[in-house]
Amino acid sequence: MNISIQILAWLAAVTAALLLAFATPDESTLMGRVPPMNVKRLNQQPIAIPQGLPAGRTLALVPFERGHHGEIESWIKGLQLRETNAIAWLTMPVLNDPGSESARTDIESGMRERHSTDFDRARLVPVFTNRDAFMRAAGLSGVEHAWVLVIGRDGQVLARVKGEYDEEKAQTLRETLAQNF
Repeated sequence: MNISIQILAWLAAVTAALLLAFATPDESTLMGRVPPMNVKRLNQQPIAIPQGLPAGRTLALVPFERGHHGEIESWIKGLQLRETNAIAWLTMPVLNDPGSESARTDIESGMRERHSTDFDRARLVPVFTNRDAFMRAAGLSGVEHAWVLVIGRDGQVLARVKGEYDEEKAQTLRETLAQNF
């Protein structure tokens, strides 16, 4: 009888282990996913996120508030994004959707005044959505800082860092961007 209890306990442990192995999310799911959406660049060119990203792995600078501009600029300067085409990148400010096309147009007009060059307007992709839902889907822990993401064309967040530019964080992003698919 004692042996049959041990066998049952062993079978239960093996079954539990197998269930956990199949039920546990894989690493890519843990990082998050950018939800699919149709948006337009500030230069009015439409883009489908994530399928229409400029590369298989794209660097996305994601501010949630106007006050994050300094953090975003630190990444643009630190990675020398304006000086080289080595990294495909976009700035994707995530804004709570005001609920009407006219309100979105007003916000975009203000952004165009602040970003007057064709270069900046082509790289700026305002995302009007529910900020909290975007944050949760992308696996981000908060909106108090800007985030820098590496996003695949399937929407998977492959790497992420937050806050000001830092060379160690930048190296992690470069390595992810350079990995083969």
